[in-house]
Amino acid sequence: MGSCNLSKNEEGELDLIKSEFIFAKVKSKYILQKIFNYLNKKTSLEIIKYNKKIQNRINITFNEYKEYSKKYSSIEIEIVPIYNIYGKFINTIKGYEKYYHIYFNNNKEEIKRYYINKDDKVAKINIIIDYQIKSLNRLFYECICIESINFKKFVRNNINDMSYMFYNCSSLKRINLLNFNTDNVYYMTSMFTGCSLKEINSSSFNTNNVINMNSMFSHCSSLEQINISNFNTKNVTDFNSMFYGCSSLEVLNLSNFNTDNVTIIYGMFYGCSDEFKAKVKAKYKDIKQKYFYI
Repeated sequence: MGSCNLSKNEEGELDLIKSEFIFAKVKSKYILQKIFNYLNKKTSLEIIKYNKKIQNRINITFNEYKEYSKKYSSIEIEIVPIYNIYGKFINTIKGYEKYYHIYFNNNKEEIKRYYINKDDKVAKINIIIDYQIKSLNRLFYECICIESINFKKFVRNNINDMSYMFYNCSSLKRINLLNFNTDNVYYMTSMFTGCSLKEINSSSFNTNNVINMNSMFSHCSSLEQINISNFNTKNVTDFNSMFYGCSSLEVLNLSNFNTDNVTIIYGMFYGCSDEFKAKVKAKYKDIKQKYFYI
């Protein structure tokens, strides 16, 4: 291993991968990347699946890789559904259904469907999403039977699209986004449009790469507070209708907003209360009139 320029710690972690305690002892979520560094490969995790030679070289099977993916490189979500409202609770990408692992009521047996029947007695739904999923576009699109969403784990940085993710989740009352990873997300178009949330804490969001926030919070008529003080919007080109129809919005910190690259911004606050718009205008005196009207 010396020729691979690995540190002693990295050599030790690679040894652990090859041992029978591969997952019990290795805690680093970047361990597979260390494998690729060892192999001098710059490629995706899919190489484990398709390249038998590499599987043999690092002594790891595809079944082990799947378990790793679920445990260390996954997104874990806990959903609380609403009693007496039935239907879909998640939208999966066609052809990738096997990478969504769904469990009802902490049962260890996976459920092979994405909706709740009338006769189901479901108090909690746990979902694990494997590394192969790179887009969360429309993940909970019009899933009206959800009351609460908690992102328990989000150790992934390969997600690039969150457009329409919570679109029209009209029964949603609580959402925990503190573990969110948006490092490489480009699209947040209509991400929360039509949600019934009163508060959204997006303080953990990294928006350095986002280019589109069109209608991101539009028609969230119950929304009173949004924490966007940490937003970096230097690459955003579209703010159109971002807060359109947020008629209950009371406070908004726009001090870090950068609109240098924006080409579409009309109606950003259209439909917000006159009182709220007056506060924004007074606090940010250089704000352009076109932000407020179509």
